[in-house]
Amino acid sequence: MRQKPYPSDLSDAEWKQLEPLIPPAKNGGRKRSSDMREVLNAIFYVLKTGCQWDMLPHDFPPKGTVYEYFNTWSRDGTWERMNTKLRAQVRLAEGREATPSAAIVDSQSVKTTEKGA
Repeated sequence: MRQKPYPSDLSDAEWKQLEPLIPPAKNGGRKRSSDMREVLNAIFYVLKTGCQWDMLPHDFPPKGTVYEYFNTWSRDGTWERMNTKLRAQVRLAEGREATPSAAIVDSQSVKTTEKGA
């Protein structure tokens, strides 16, 4: 564990909410050797700071490992499932329905001219 946490690191309460939403390790392969909380901390560090994957500080898991989880979870819908679950929890805590019943779509039209240059 790192000596000093980054501002983007998960709190214990946040980790408690996200831990059950992380997909289990694949069957038949090696046991998972990466600390999933540290993988999420690294992903959130990159997203919060906007740094390149190659610039990920050395006290996180290897950049290749972190990026592979990020990419896999993007493709398999894990991020979407996490967002859906967390949104429902927040809405229920606020005394609302778990899923929104309406949506607002805003659009803006821009006038153009038919004149040539």
